[in-house]
Amino acid sequence: MSVMTVATVGIHVLDTHVVGVEEIPQGSDGALVPSITVSPAGTAAGAAVVFSRLGAQVRTVGAIGADAIGMNLRALLDAERIDTGGLVVKSGVQTSASVIPVRPNGDRPAWHCVGANAVFTPADIPPAAWDGLTHLHLGGPEFLGGPAAGDLLERARARGIVTSMDFLAAGDPGTLEWVSEALPHTDYLLPNDEQVRGFTGRDDLVDGARALLDKGVGCVAFTRGGAGAVAVTADEVSAVPAYAVDVVDTTGCGDSFSAGFLTGRFLGEDLAGSLRLGCAVAAHVASGVGTTAGNYDLARVRQFAASAATVA
Repeated sequence: MSVMTVATVGIHVLDTHVVGVEEIPQGSDGALVPSITVSPAGTAAGAAVVFSRLGAQVRTVGAIGADAIGMNLRALLDAERIDTGGLVVKSGVQTSASVIPVRPNGDRPAWHCVGANAVFTPADIPPAAWDGLTHLHLGGPEFLGGPAAGDLLERARARGIVTSMDFLAAGDPGTLEWVSEALPHTDYLLPNDEQVRGFTGRDDLVDGARALLDKGVGCVAFTRGGAGAVAVTADEVSAVPAYAVDVVDTTGCGDSFSAGFLTGRFLGEDLAGSLRLGCAVAAHVASGVGTTAGNYDLARVRQFAASAATVA
């Protein structure tokens, strides 16, 4: 089988995780925490890390600023063996960044600066970015808008490239309408349960996924937090439970699921097997801080998926 070769296009963020935050100190007081760390994040950069660790050849495409945050983000991606030649440097705007106080239960409110992600356009994508690809993963199509995202995915599919899309914004009917022109060119749509409900107004998640299929999507695979994940196609519905782990930080779990699920599909797994692989990667990431947590690869994730307990 050929090597999975992925371009992750769209949102690039440098996350700073402050672990063990129970409350924000008052005034100018300080507090000690167990750890502070940084990691690549965003629906393109976060997914790129996981794709690479699972064995894919990855190039990532997006925008950063001419600042220390951008230099650090690029260096972290380079260290994961990701081709960062598609990162364009935008002057006069900072690299997108978040500061995430991680609570003891894994919850993660955030402060976020949109930065260079807001000025990334299809014109920033080098023509060579598509050469030799098997997959194009568009993270954050709402930043491009439907016509631009649709043209991007349509051109990819015309070259035989599998397309996938994941949203950054919360589910909202207006957001779905904003990117509606991209949906008929999307092989795999990868929202979470709240996005499915918000986009479609359906309380029944499978009905909501079918409403998205009606707009031209080939497959909807959505996460349900601690309840696992579900994939819906025109012919099949498959659901799997989540794995039972001690949650440290849920940052990047959605991106990790997406990369794991799509890797499973590339490797010939059926829907259930691909869902299990996605949930297994997400479980590993939730057990540490950010998508770079620990030292995982495809073999270790598969071993975990075969032996770990699931949530009842």
